[in-house]
Amino acid sequence: QVRLVESGGGLVQAGGSLRLSCAASGTIFGISYMAWYRQAPATQRELVANITSAGSTDYVDSVKGRFTISRDNAKNTVYLQMNSLKSDDTGVYYCNMQDGAGSIYWGQGTQVTVPS
Repeated sequence: QVRLVESGGGLVQAGGSLRLSCAASGTIFGISYMAWYRQAPATQRELVANITSAGSTDYVDSVKGRFTISRDNAKNTVYLQMNSLKSDDTGVYYCNMQDGAGSIYWGQGTQVTVPS
């Protein structure tokens, strides 16, 4: 049984930084990609950043230059370094993973709050 567990969320003032972590555990037959999504109240969940098995990264335009996604393959862990945070970054951040067999998994989410 595969589980994704996020950590590192919290409340930070505008301009501050947070580092989110997502650790995958259980029987994992490789990782195709890992990604971060976020969802603010009354909005649709959006893809924030992803990193493929080949190491390629992609970001939503609103976070380019401020957020960095990275991974530790040995630990099956993905990180999201968030700098220069603004109130629009507020939301629940979810870890997402596709394993080598094509199965999709989601974490429970971690709250990030940046007051206006």
